[in-house]
Amino acid sequence: MITHLILEGVAESSLGVGIDIVGAAARLAGRGLVDVPHATRRLSQRVVSLDGQPVRSGAGRAIAVDGAFDLRGMGASDVLVVPGWFSATEASIEQLLSRDQAQGGILALERAAAQGALLCASCSATFLLAGTGVLDGQRATTTWWLAAAFARRFPAVSLAADRMVVEAPGVLTAGSAFAHADLMLAVVSRIAGPTLAQWVARYLVLDSRSSQSRYMVMEHLRVADPALEKVERFIIDNLDRQILLKELADVAAVSPRTLARRLHAGLGMTPNEWVQRLRISYATHLLETSDLRVDDIAARVGYADPAAFRRVFRRFSGESPRGRRVHSPAGHPGT
Repeated sequence: MITHLILEGVAESSLGVGIDIVGAAARLAGRGLVDVPHATRRLSQRVVSLDGQPVRSGAGRAIAVDGAFDLRGMGASDVLVVPGWFSATEASIEQLLSRDQAQGGILALERAAAQGALLCASCSATFLLAGTGVLDGQRATTTWWLAAAFARRFPAVSLAADRMVVEAPGVLTAGSAFAHADLMLAVVSRIAGPTLAQWVARYLVLDSRSSQSRYMVMEHLRVADPALEKVERFIIDNLDRQILLKELADVAAVSPRTLARRLHAGLGMTPNEWVQRLRISYATHLLETSDLRVDDIAARVGYADPAAFRRVFRRFSGESPRGRRVHSPAGHPGT
């Protein structure tokens, strides 16, 4: 069984898409399109709260539940999913995590883990999952604009903030609210097979998305650290050439190790990742607003080899430069 545990402030979109994906999977399996042993049991679902009472969503509406969270019958074939709530700032996430219900959510996840259930969380709920300790030493993702806060709070977790979904033994984590769709497709794939998950994606017209990078806004990721601001300005002014770590450290007037530590604390990134993200961010801007050829854009952001630029762009954005240009509002024709 798949249990959706919802807390006060839950994102209705995440909960709704999760229910719909599991429901579609159950119906498609029931029609015999895909042979899924024990489909009725595996794809049954319920929505619960900690106390069995309705939960007020982030939009202010009361969400009815099927009952209170309990462990009866929960085992290794079951799934506990916690949709996130919308938190735009680190201060708001700290406030939410200080509530009693957050501690209740962590306890519920810990108890489900002890029963062998698969644990899943998206967006801000990944903070609850990390709070159990089950992600220590594992790779995980979270909503991209809270990545730095996550990295500071949970240094033992290997954060892959650019990933839409990260699978680790016994746990799945996903990015921001609508990444919950990707999370639930991964759940269906895990418990009922990838073929059924592909059918669900087709019927619900859900595209495969492996990366959050294309949605990241670099302005939102900036930190109030004068030294890092100076380094960022230096990088932007020198995007058309290779940049050494020592140069960045010299601009900040610190050692390379100190720069790396401060950058990780501020943004949850390595220096190299930061430079690459700034390059790709500016390249994306040029793709969306100019008619420059892709090879020319590559040179402007420091890539002498256009093929290398295309590989890095796809790794960080999840799509090709041409794909980004085609999908941009302006749709400039340059290639």
